[in-house]
Amino acid sequence: MTRALRWPFLILSVVALVSLTRGVSTGADTTRVDEATRRVEHGAKQIGEGDLGLGFKTLFTGLGGTIVEGAKFTGNTIVEFFEKKPASPEVAAPTAGTVRN
Repeated sequence: MTRALRWPFLILSVVALVSLTRGVSTGADTTRVDEATRRVEHGAKQIGEGDLGLGFKTLFTGLGGTIVEGAKFTGNTIVEFFEKKPASPEVAAPTAGTVRN
């Protein structure tokens, strides 16, 4: 990949990542995910303004935070999904005490 294509590719990758995290993180309390996503956006703006050192540091700190907080959020969502009670007793599977041997 040539140098001329690296910057547009990097910027498109960051924009895609930010837009994906915005779309996925709807529903429950997403304040930590949103905060990390704002760090990514801030870092990208700093890079665009020419402050490369601090911009990359902020960008990659935000990316790491987005990944970590997104994983925590996803784990909590999955736990909540499997902890839901069935809507009606007819739908629930029979318990061990009601099954004949």
